[in-house]
Amino acid sequence: MRTTPVMPDASTSDKTIPTNLRLLLLLEEVARVGVPVTPTSANEVLGLPKPTVHRLFHRLEEEGFLQRDIDGRSYSPGQRLRALSINVMSTTRLRTLRLTVLNALTEDVGETCNLATPDRNGMTYIDRVETKWPLRIQMPVGTTVPFHCTASGKMYLSTLPPRHLAKYLSNAPLVSHTEHTLTEPDMLVQEIDQIRSKGYSTDNEEFMEGMVAIAVPILDNLGRLTSTLSIHAPHQRASLDYLKENLDRLHRAADDLSEMMLR
Repeated sequence: MRTTPVMPDASTSDKTIPTNLRLLLLLEEVARVGVPVTPTSANEVLGLPKPTVHRLFHRLEEEGFLQRDIDGRSYSPGQRLRALSINVMSTTRLRTLRLTVLNALTEDVGETCNLATPDRNGMTYIDRVETKWPLRIQMPVGTTVPFHCTASGKMYLSTLPPRHLAKYLSNAPLVSHTEHTLTEPDMLVQEIDQIRSKGYSTDNEEFMEGMVAIAVPILDNLGRLTSTLSIHAPHQRASLDYLKENLDRLHRAADDLSEMMLR
């Protein structure tokens, strides 16, 4: 059974939190909230003196664990914290369990299966199991793919609040990778609305000519997307309709992976 860490409330004395725990609890709070957080809002949970919490935020920004958001007041996970989260998810025990699920899924559907997490510039593959067929699409672990034209990326975009999605689409370089890539923000919004209602996303040769893909979310205990589970295949062998026929199997695997994160 998963237990939630007991965090000190705003009335907690500064002396309650040992000095060597303050940075860790602050990072835990930033990760828990899941949106850009200000020192003031984080301190409503931590209950540290105001100069202390501002000093901690400044130090974490200097070291690359946090980065300042565009409003200049709030902070999001920085490159080092994002890398840390991926490394934690890739620890031997967790990775062994994940690969067991991915191997079984790949065996059942006969095509390559991937796990990807959102990074600053796109979705980064953290695990994959290749199909046994000699004809396959090579995108090794560590590859980063765009948000706007991949199944995993569009799945992630569908979880953004509408105003954040609008800001992303108005500022991001919506590069055309194939003749099927959607580069008009209005058309992407329509598709992302459909993804929200369906619970899965597709890539119909939008990122790479000849490749089709389908993705579902992997959620944490608060219902937030942590990563995506996807299947991709060359269209010469597997149609998008065939991939959709495996949605129930894909969702079951995603549920198994979600449970693993909560153990």
